[in-house]
Amino acid sequence: MEARFMLLSDVAAELNVSDSQVYHMVRSGELPAIKIGGRGQWRVERAKLEEYIERKYTETAAWVHENPLTERDAD
Repeated sequence: MEARFMLLSDVAAELNVSDSQVYHMVRSGELPAIKIGGRGQWRVERAKLEEYIERKYTETAAWVHENPLTERDAD
């Protein structure tokens, strides 16, 4: 069984980005997360990460639709 909550470093590995990029996504509110414990460690719920990924697919599809590939871009 997969853990419900993930460390930011685990999220970074899952998305193949840096830990600092994930921290920025969390602090900006782009990726929902919670702070827990006396030291305020960040955790991302696996379900929220999956929702984030789905949202990014939707946003990317909209961007591709609005910015069609031109012959110049194909090279």
